Amino acid sequence: MQSKATSIQVYFADQFQSNLRALSKKYRHIRSDVQPIIEQLQVGELPGNQISGIDDIVFKVRVKNSDIKKGKSAGYRLIYHVQIPTIIFLMTIYAKSEQVDISASEICRIISELPDVSNPEKTQDDE
Repeated sequence: MQSKATSIQVYFADQFQSNLRALSKKYRHIRSDVQPIIEQLQVGELPGNQISGIDDIVFKVRVKNSDIKKGKSAGYRLIYHVQIPTIIFLMTIYAKSEQVDISASEICRIISELPDVSNPEKTQDDE
């Protein structure tokens, strides 16, 4: 058997970066808690559950919050979007204790703001 190493690019949406920054003020270890998920995505794994009712490929994954010691169910929820099989955007993250859920319309809004990095040759001058 031959295994082909595929390079998966993981990008951070503005919303994700903003939420991560805000949460890191309260939860000191959030970055190290999220790192294993990023590493799973980079090797081609798609952890979590696909969110239904959205036309795009979007997953929600539970992430353990090591600052509260209550396990994954009381931890974070990380939402990511598979733009193409080799490009993934981390869209948002929230603490389950602070936010119950995220609406499909909010997910669609974040997706609409994501840049299309799948076609680097495409420029604004192409008319």
